[in-house]
This record gives sequence, structure tokens and C-alpha cells, in this order.
Amino acid sequence: MKRVLLLAVAAMLMFSPAANAQKVNESGIRQKLEKSDADINNEKKNGKAATWLNRAKVYFESIQAPTKSLMPNLDAMIIEMTPEIGKPTEKQDNVWIYPWVKIHFIENGIAWEQTKEIYPGAIDVVLEALQKAHDLDPKQDSKIKSQINSIVEFYRNLASVSYNIARYDVAQEAYEYVCKAEMNPAYGTPEYEYFFFAGQLAAFMGATDASKFVSGEELMKQALAAGYNDEEGNIYYYLFHCYYGQGKITESKEALLEGIAKFPKNERILDGLMSLYTTEEGVGDPADLVALIDNALADDPTNADLWFGRGRVYYKLDNIDECINSFAKVVEYRPELFDGHYYLALFYQVKGEKIANEVNTRDYKSQREYDADYQAVLDVYKKAVPVLETAVGIDPTNTDALDNLKSLCFRLRDDGDEYMEKYTKYSQMLNELK
Repeated sequence: MKRVLLLAVAAMLMFSPAANAQKVNESGIRQKLEKSDADINNEKKNGKAATWLNRAKVYFESIQAPTKSLMPNLDAMIIEMTPEIGKPTEKQDNVWIYPWVKIHFIENGIAWEQTKEIYPGAIDVVLEALQKAHDLDPKQDSKIKSQINSIVEFYRNLASVSYNIARYDVAQEAYEYVCKAEMNPAYGTPEYEYFFFAGQLAAFMGATDASKFVSGEELMKQALAAGYNDEEGNIYYYLFHCYYGQGKITESKEALLEGIAKFPKNERILDGLMSLYTTEEGVGDPADLVALIDNALADDPTNADLWFGRGRVYYKLDNIDECINSFAKVVEYRPELFDGHYYLALFYQVKGEKIANEVNTRDYKSQREYDADYQAVLDVYKKAVPVLETAVGIDPTNTDALDNLKSLCFRLRDDGDEYMEKYTKYSQMLNELK
């Protein structure tokens, strides 16, 4: 039995392909590219959609070849046993180096970066060829779309693995190619979220390459023009960054104002507006933001999101009372919303701390006078307790809310036995969660 098993293993090894260096048929692919170039220069073939479809196919093959056998979920053993990948020329910490790529071993799989190309700029040739094929014969659109789907899948994967190893420049460019491919009429309606992804990364890359601000602006404007909005409205924040990076102050303001009108809860947009209004002369008074939101509330007075935004602006303006009034409206109109209760309680605490700071700067002749004034601090803290208890009731697993509630009750321990009981209760809940 043992001898039979050994013979079977030996046979398997004998007939398994040897795993040597990475295999890329560069010469064969180059021959196909040269033939395609010749066909394009042939007047009879140049006018046929099939010629351009084939051109797109062979040039895309040149793009795929170096990474065709790579998938994000591979491990080291499978990589070395795959003939097309083979053994690396060098192994470093979590990185294997090959003639065409570097493979990075990351959590739950791999990522890669291509270090060598068969034909730089091949994707531009591919996209041009597919557009030409459509122009010559729209009846070929189903075949064109099939190729576009392959391009989109390839560059979406490239964007993902590049992002995972902080190659944001490659990820941004990959998403741009997804967008360009989907703009072919044969594809149908583009998926504009990829315009947003590309624009978002471009805004980020603009810090080191100002030209990215230009491409980011165009990508996000295209998405907005098509009616796309991400769920939180961050597209307006990143568009603002692209405008601001180019010195377009008026456009920066307009992007943020449009965004805040549609997404009044978006803290990034609010922070951008406050920053813009306080650092750039002539942009406007930060108080104008309140007027903007109040005008919207006049038409929609029960809109909790608008009240939320109003509260955030007043907090930035250091008007805690109006901030509290705004979040009280959030709680009134959205009683099931955890954030409304949590922030209302938080701003009661901020108010209490402000009063405490004032009290502690005064000179007192007796402890009785100090205690009388400090009672105002405790009275504010008391208002926060039931609000925060409601928040905990909505989300009893939120450790920040429980920790705040525990601390508040401890501060109020000398103002009634109920607070010491609450302190014990919420301390126990917090300990159980931790």
C-alpha cells in the first residue's frame, strides 16, 4: 500500500508543470500587437469594426498578461505552485519580487503592483479601438460591452489591491479608467459611484500633485451632473477640496453651500464652510450659515437634519444655548435617533463645564457662596442625565454614552441618593460590556 502511494506521488510530481520563473509570453503578445498595427494601416481592414474589436482585445491582453494569474485570496503555497507565477527572484519581508510584479502579502490574502509593462499606454489604445468599433458599427455593441465589462472588472480589482497597499495614485488612475471605459455608448449608463471614488482619491492626491485637483473636479462634476450623490453627501466636500486646491474660492463656497443645503448633517461640509468663512476674506460671515439653515427651516420646520446642522454651526460659533435649543428640536422630531440624544446631553455637559470654569475663577468669601453658585453647574448636569439615559436605552451597547452617564452620575452623587444608584447601575453595565 505504501509503495503504491509513493508511486502515485512520484507520478503526480513527474507530470505536474515545474514552477520556475514568472511566465509572460511577451514576444507572442508583441507579434499580435504588430499585426494589429498592420491591420489598422490597411485601408480595407481599417474600416471594419471587427478589426478594431480585435485591436482592443490584443492590446488588453498585453495589459492583463503580467497579473492574469493573480487573485486577492491566494496564499504563498498556491502562488509558488502556479506555473504562470512561479518562484520569485527575491523574497523580502511580506513582499515577493518577480520580473513583472511585486506581490505583497497582506491580511487575508495578497495585493500586487506591476513594475513592468509590455506596452505603456495600452489602455488608451484599447478605449480608442472600442470607441472606433462602436462608431463604425453600433450593431457590434454587445461584443463591445463584453470587452468593456472585462476592462471594468480588471481595473476595479487593480484599484482595490492598490488601495490596500497605499498605492493611491495607482488606485485613482485605475478608477479613472473604469470611468472612461463605461463612457463608451455601448456600455449603457455608467456607474457614477466610480467617478466619485476616482474624484475622492484625486482630491487626496492633490496634496502632492496639484494636477489631480483638476481631474478630481471634472470627475465629481460629471457624477453630480448625472444626478449621483453618495449617501452622506461627501462628494461636495471633496469637490470643495478640488476647487480650493486650485484657488477657486467662489466655486469652493458654492460647492459647500449646495452640499449643506442637501446634507445639513454632514460635519465635513460644515467644517469646510466654517474653515472657509473664517480664513478667507470676503467669503462671508459664519453667522450667514445660520441664516441659510433658518431659511430652509422656515419651509421645513420639522426637518431634524436641518436642526442637527444648525446645532453644529452654533457649536462652532460657541453659542452653546442655541446649540442646545437646536438639538432639543432634533430629539423632538426624531425621538428614536441616538445621535440626537447623545449630542444634546453632550452639549449640556459643555454648558455645565463653561459655568464651572466661570465659578472657579471667582473669589468667594465662604464655601456657602461657592456652593450656591456651583449649584447652577449641577442643575445643568441634571438636565443631561435623562437625555443620556434615553440614548443608552436606544443603544445600550454604546460604551461612550455609558461612560459619560456614569461620570455624570458620579459628579451628582452628593445631590441625591438616586444618582449614586444610577452610578452603580451604569458602572455595572459598562463593566459587563468591556
